[in-house]
Amino acid sequence: MATAILPLVGAKATERRADPVSSQADESAVPGIDVSRPHPARTYNYALGGKDHFAVDRALMDKMLAVTPAIRTMARENRAFLGRAVRYLAGEAGVRQFLDIGTGLPSAGNVHEVAQAVAPTARVVYADNDPLVLAHARALLTSGPEGRTAYLHGDLRDPLAILNDPATRSLLDFTQPIALILVAVLHFIADEDKPGDIVATALDALPPGSYLLASHSTGEHDRAGGASAMRAYRDQGVTFQLRDSDEFARLAFAGLDLIPPGVVSVSEWRPNGTGPRPSLAEVSFYGGVARKP
Repeated sequence: MATAILPLVGAKATERRADPVSSQADESAVPGIDVSRPHPARTYNYALGGKDHFAVDRALMDKMLAVTPAIRTMARENRAFLGRAVRYLAGEAGVRQFLDIGTGLPSAGNVHEVAQAVAPTARVVYADNDPLVLAHARALLTSGPEGRTAYLHGDLRDPLAILNDPATRSLLDFTQPIALILVAVLHFIADEDKPGDIVATALDALPPGSYLLASHSTGEHDRAGGASAMRAYRDQGVTFQLRDSDEFARLAFAGLDLIPPGVVSVSEWRPNGTGPRPSLAEVSFYGGVARKP
């Protein structure tokens, strides 16, 4: 990421929480967190090389890595796409408000860090349905002095609850454009849960001139690896639905004006520099940014 990234707060914040990796005893002591089943935010954190995950999360990701070693590349490329797209929104598009649903565990280059490095007054609301994410967000995701951040426990399957939450309403001005961020989350919503309707409900609540930034996992370039990933998740009770580019475009960006280059592999969305990039199969993620007319 070309723009300077503000650092996370240091060790004092992290010392106040139990280390979820340290032992089974520590795992059983974490309040409100189900450590018997993997969670997407924690498996993604493991793929990115983070430390905020449990044995069940590592077991699932290790199983997937044995079949699809490029998963770490997928995670890194998706994260890099998020940074470039947020930088575009805060810079060229002039957006000053962001709603990040399914934010995942804090990592380098969080939305507020990237946005406030470009526009210090940017405001960001984070929402996730994993209590561990919320605990970390409260401790680590501190805003710059000119901007503001808020954090709430919410599930994308109930977008109105997130949109009408007091934290959201107090921080975001719904008369001004808002960038809705749904990065690496829509593939955890099954077709029967009508992800297109969920996205439409969220976008309907946002004013004209707002944006959607989204990415989605795909098996389009590696059918066997994609099928193995879906089985691994579903065997652990986690909903996982791969979709091709046209399916993703329809459910996420219908009725919106896509920003060039449109829906493409995340590594191909306004990349930095001209150096070699991973293959489509290695990335296996589509992404895009679109504006609400």
